[in-house]
Amino acid sequence: MTELLPSYLQGAWWTSASDDGTIVRDASTGAEIVRVDSAGIDLAGAVEYARTVGQQSLGALTFHQRALLLKQMATVLNEHRDELYELSKASGSTVRDSLSDIDGGIGVLFTYSSKGRRELPNATVLLDGPVEPLSKDGSFLGRHVYTRLPGVAVQINAFNFPMWGALEKFAPAFLAGVPSIVKPATPTAYIAEAWVRILVDSGLLPDGSLQLVSGSLPGIFDLLRLGDLVAFTGSASTAARLRAQTSDDVRFTSETDSINASVLGPDATPETPEFDAYVKQLMIELTTKAGQKCTAIRRAIVPAELVDPLVAALQAKIAERVVIGDPHAEGVTMGPLVSAEQREEVLRQVSALRAAGGELLLGSTDAPEVVRADGSIGLAPEGAFVAPILVGFADTTARAVHEVEAFGPVASVLGYGSLEEAAELVGRGGGSLVTSVATKDPAVATELLTRIAAYNGRVLFLNRDDARTSTGHGSPVPHLVHGGPGRAGGGEELGGIRAVRHFMQRTAIQGTPEILTAITGVWHTGAGTDRAVHPFRKSLAELRLGDQVESGLRELSLADIEAFAHSTGDTFYAHMDEEAAAANPFFGGRVAHGYLLVSWAAGLFVSPEPGPVLANYGLENLRFVTPVKPGDAIRVTLTAKQITPRETDAYGEVRWDAVIHNQRDEVVATYDVLTLVEKQLVPSTERSDDAKGAED
Repeated sequence: MTELLPSYLQGAWWTSASDDGTIVRDASTGAEIVRVDSAGIDLAGAVEYARTVGQQSLGALTFHQRALLLKQMATVLNEHRDELYELSKASGSTVRDSLSDIDGGIGVLFTYSSKGRRELPNATVLLDGPVEPLSKDGSFLGRHVYTRLPGVAVQINAFNFPMWGALEKFAPAFLAGVPSIVKPATPTAYIAEAWVRILVDSGLLPDGSLQLVSGSLPGIFDLLRLGDLVAFTGSASTAARLRAQTSDDVRFTSETDSINASVLGPDATPETPEFDAYVKQLMIELTTKAGQKCTAIRRAIVPAELVDPLVAALQAKIAERVVIGDPHAEGVTMGPLVSAEQREEVLRQVSALRAAGGELLLGSTDAPEVVRADGSIGLAPEGAFVAPILVGFADTTARAVHEVEAFGPVASVLGYGSLEEAAELVGRGGGSLVTSVATKDPAVATELLTRIAAYNGRVLFLNRDDARTSTGHGSPVPHLVHGGPGRAGGGEELGGIRAVRHFMQRTAIQGTPEILTAITGVWHTGAGTDRAVHPFRKSLAELRLGDQVESGLRELSLADIEAFAHSTGDTFYAHMDEEAAAANPFFGGRVAHGYLLVSWAAGLFVSPEPGPVLANYGLENLRFVTPVKPGDAIRVTLTAKQITPRETDAYGEVRWDAVIHNQRDEVVATYDVLTLVEKQLVPSTERSDDAKGAED
């Protein structure tokens, strides 16, 4: 009997005692690969294990520590790429398909690791927005914070991307500190089991942070409560059914199938590079993963007079570039659908499109001749092969073309007469993950965006300048939102740190500066300070929030202003022309350069001798509040505001609150100073020459 695929639950591998189960077959040959069944599974135990053990192990780590683990996981998976590529061939994935899934998933881990260490604090609480003063004397403040949800993230994934689709959910959840239970789709569950096993064997997973269910999730929705999440990828109909089973207390997000569009701009005529780029992109979207992508182009919307040239160009491109067959064979560029059942479903939907008035302009529903694994060419009746199909519609408003999705190498072509009509056709899809537009004309791009943005989660503009560098219509990137309104599910996966916040709760907190400082790990004006030792003499191990230095006053003369103007070349009239400056409504006379004041402030607060401060690497949030005129004086107060050790370096970042006052105690300027400071004080002769502000 074919082997039963195990699950990973409560820190151990578990296999059902069932003699039954769904048989998963090789998509090209029909050979049995594995059985999948979860009969007898202890989901209640898995959920409780995540809420207790998983929450405890992840909660003990900071954002940066979790981010570093993501990088290490990505490195381990990268070392096993070849075996994952080979395993994926049985699902119909070519090398290019696996590049999207396997390398894409690994890339998600690397990206979230990098963004987590660059954009999040080395802490467990994430700030959202500035301080809100709630009292005149500054004793009562408010601000928003994000903290991790206390439950488990149940992630239900589609068959087409068993690595990328799962890791795009797992990475932000892990970074947020929320444990995951991953449920892969049955047809490719064996690939998900493989990458989970690699991570388990690596020893990198904190206890309870990741569990895998190979098979169904009987009764899972009855086990979930406030603080838990469900993240689903799949069909819109299944999403609606699962959402109805989910308690209102449980967050439910979905990324579902959508009838994505690609618009050929009126300027992109056949002799232009934009036309060529559009045809190539359409060919790629029809054939990558055999068109089994939620982001694939389903509607090619082109100027009516270019329908025939488009079909001809696409046919030529497919003949030139596409080789259908078993991914084990040399030279194959397009594999089969994931299963025979999926092939029948796609052909059924093609029939529905034809019944609604569609005409086959390219391809056939007959089984194609393919390259078999041994290199021979012929029919493969046990395989799930479908050749690329393009369906034309004379009636572009037919409901079926905007509602029926053949989830395979199938797209429809629709002619339009105006940009308004093209945009209206895009909107008929009822909400999409992505629409692309091929145009070199900024006016066309602008008009279409204003008309279609509300119907899309992402819009890609393609032309001769970015055709080589574009990641493509159907390739979401972890930096940007992946999701869409309406039919597309209304969710947002990926999107950089935005996705991390999906697994956290935003809360408004109110209290004294002292309390907010303790909670957030960021010093708030009005909290305690310490001036006993110049803070630049302290390493990170010694430095504390609120450590402060306050300078004396330094008077500014007209000669100082003129010297700075001549040495920098900044002879703007407000600094050099008394009559013109006096007419300026902001100044009423000559004033000092703002950058002169910041430069002087650095001289006032610095401790110049060698010490733990390695470098000043930037200013942020600089605001000039009050002009400084000749005869005025300035002083500066510098306070340790946030301390962020770097996990992999002997130094960390310190953010300093800098405030410049004049002799009347008016605020002149406010800003943050960023420095790199040693974790432990090291004699200058022993310091490494490679200390630098860059991080992987």
